[in-house]
Amino acid sequence: MARRNPGIPTPVSPAPRGPALRITHPHAAGIDIGGSSHFVAVPPDRDDEPVREFRAFTSDLISLADWLRACRVDTVAMESTGVYWIPLFELLSSRGFEVLLVNARHVKNVSGRKSDVLDCQWLQQLHSYGLLRGAFRPGDGVVALRAFARQRHALLRAQARAVQHQQKALVQMNLQLTSVIADVAGATGQAIVRAIVAGERDPWALAALRNCRIKASEADIALALQGHWRREHLFALKQALEAFDFCGQQLAELDAQIEAQLQRLQVTAGEPAKGRKRSVARNAPKFDLRARLFSMCGVDLTAIPGVDVTTALAVVSETGSDLTAFPTGKHFASWLGLAPGTKISGGKKLSGRTLPSSNRAAQALRLAAAALRTSQSALGAYYRRLCARMDKPKAVTAAAHKLARLIYAMLTRGQPYTDQGQAYYEERYRERVVANLTRRAQQLGLQLVPLAGAAPQAATA
Repeated sequence: MARRNPGIPTPVSPAPRGPALRITHPHAAGIDIGGSSHFVAVPPDRDDEPVREFRAFTSDLISLADWLRACRVDTVAMESTGVYWIPLFELLSSRGFEVLLVNARHVKNVSGRKSDVLDCQWLQQLHSYGLLRGAFRPGDGVVALRAFARQRHALLRAQARAVQHQQKALVQMNLQLTSVIADVAGATGQAIVRAIVAGERDPWALAALRNCRIKASEADIALALQGHWRREHLFALKQALEAFDFCGQQLAELDAQIEAQLQRLQVTAGEPAKGRKRSVARNAPKFDLRARLFSMCGVDLTAIPGVDVTTALAVVSETGSDLTAFPTGKHFASWLGLAPGTKISGGKKLSGRTLPSSNRAAQALRLAAAALRTSQSALGAYYRRLCARMDKPKAVTAAAHKLARLIYAMLTRGQPYTDQGQAYYEERYRERVVANLTRRAQQLGLQLVPLAGAAPQAATA
């Protein structure tokens, strides 16, 4: 084979040239969102003042929409700045405008001067050439469910802080309750804390409140409850308990709203098929959330190992059950921030790590993936195989990526999930390993010979 002269550059086939830039949205406008005012740009030939500033009051937003209608604008692009875009987005959508919510990093202007006027004009120009893509936003019903689910997450965090304040007050009184019981928020812990707030000081009387499932004896609990009862710490304990109860009351009211919203989003009747016995999470709503999610999605997402009702609620509340906005499962995983990165330069792959993301659905799927560590299922075996090949954070992300694609397939195809079992996965893995070793041996001029009478064992990574 003739060697190429290093002094002569290697010819490279030119990439196919796309069509020249042309106006695809002639009636486009761009809006730079602010906390107190918004700057709006329309095509220069539509008004003597193509750039105007509108305050964030409702009357001004209505005037903004009227001005866009008078300028014959039918599509609008705006940046997702904090939560300031929500009122204007909802108003323009209700008035019939096509509104694109774009990522601020995707519309960053070239270096140079920067002002609100230039930003809105840049948005209008990019959108008129069709260079912007709108962010995914579910329907109004799912948006309401998402708001309830996020509020529930915030209340659970507030309730957890109240438990931490209870623990702090107990430790300051040298009541080592956390040394003998696992959870202060459990039945035994709450019974003892409430008795202390009610005025009980006898350690043996408090230890008698222990549940029969507590491993520590009454003597150990009584020994841990010998402390000094300072008035300021008792007051802090009382207020922390009241905060805990208040959060619990608000959670009960919020769960009623979530159940009603799930009923409004019901698309199918019936109950999910009975499967394996599932443990009920402490923070799960008190109503039958699994049945409500089934009536909304048409499939039982909790049939996937590692996905419980709280995980399914977190995912469905963020995405909804209609995933037609995503062409494939890869697009869905990329939107979640679970797809591998593609950072390539000079023909060399520099990095494949996933980009940082605060997607709540992705966070829930990562927690579900970490729960596969002890699962005796095909997904559990897959996750343990990943942990043997790479570090745990990467394995969690890869397993969460697989869970996302399974959820996408179930919601788009309407097919239930069937677990093949750990043995099936191990056998398939063994077949792939043997096929690879056989092909490698043939390349080296060798031949694999199975041992007579030897039982096949599970291959290890």
